[in-house]
Amino acid sequence: MEPTPADLVAGLVALLDVEEIDTDLYRGARNPGGVGRVFGGQVIGQALQAAQRSIGGAKIAHSLHAYFLRPGDEQHPIIYRVVRDFTGRSFANARVIAMQRGQAILNMAASFQLPEDGMVHQDAMPDVPPPEALRSDRELREAMQDRIPDKFRRLFLRARPIEIRPVEADQLIDPSPRAPFQNCWFRTVAPLGDDATLHRAILAYASDMMLLGTSMLPHGVHWMMDQVQTASLDHALWLHEPFRADDWLLYTTDSPWAGHARGFNRGRIFARDGRLVASVAQEGLVRVRG
Repeated sequence: MEPTPADLVAGLVALLDVEEIDTDLYRGARNPGGVGRVFGGQVIGQALQAAQRSIGGAKIAHSLHAYFLRPGDEQHPIIYRVVRDFTGRSFANARVIAMQRGQAILNMAASFQLPEDGMVHQDAMPDVPPPEALRSDRELREAMQDRIPDKFRRLFLRARPIEIRPVEADQLIDPSPRAPFQNCWFRTVAPLGDDATLHRAILAYASDMMLLGTSMLPHGVHWMMDQVQTASLDHALWLHEPFRADDWLLYTTDSPWAGHARGFNRGRIFARDGRLVASVAQEGLVRVRG
């Protein structure tokens, strides 16, 4: 029996709800039913939750910078060690080391700020169709399932807690070379509560989706091809404005450069009302074997 949308979101909330096992030491749950490599967004989201729990108080996370060191194993939980490097009146900074079986799999630095007013400007949101006019990625995936290699079909078709509605939907079906940009709307498939730290963790989780593939668009390759090896190398996220992860957010990405088996990608995340709520940057491994 397929889980309901509420079940899927409850599972995501539980996945990102790290357990405190000692001062500044947390355990992140494994993804139930997961096999193989841990999704990078899970590690980022759990690491951010660990940092938010340790910093506490009124300061709000406004940026994080992470390096992926080793692939995580979905068969094991992840331990997060937080080091509070600085606590001032306006800002605080923390480092997080994510570990499995005694080895670091991610290093992350996160910065927090006490809210205050200041000068304001932002990029305009792209003019794209609203989410109601688009098909979900689930519908698109089901329509093309016969073209998916057997080893990816279960992963490709499983129900997910984040609904995505691509603007350039043909990119899922036709891998022909094209310009390195894409847009999609996303939100959780069921409502969340009002805990702003959870909404930030879920956005951090989702920010690792739809990003690395942007640098592959000009080359007519994608992650399901046997000759392509991909992995996130680093990830940076800046949180600008309040938002809700259960309301539609527009993720617009571009890739200004690729080379030396790496692809660089940028992202901007807008709320439905046009506010730029977050910015993202990531470099990833994109290795095409002969």
